Amino acid sequence: MLWPMFFLALAFCGIAVLGVLAVRVGLEVRRFTKAVGDSSERITRAAEDLERAAGPLAGRAGAAGASGGARGGGAAQEGRVTGGSHEPGRP
Repeated sequence: MLWPMFFLALAFCGIAVLGVLAVRVGLEVRRFTKAVGDSSERITRAAEDLERAAGPLAGRAGAAGASGGARGGGAAQEGRVTGGSHEPGRP
């Protein structure tokens, strides 16, 4: 009768350890989710700031491109198609 009680207590301790570990994993997942959400918000704000900062520059670049600009025309301005498939064996 001693051995079945011992194994029952051992099984209970094992289940208790697994329960504690499950709670710890749950708390870490919650913390990680919060960190990912905060990072996502910061990235969104940075992208909005970048768009606001790039607006005047894009306007100036568009005005310079419309007036001919100091640089020569690139492939897109000359009507050439650049790029293509990145798969080997395909044009």
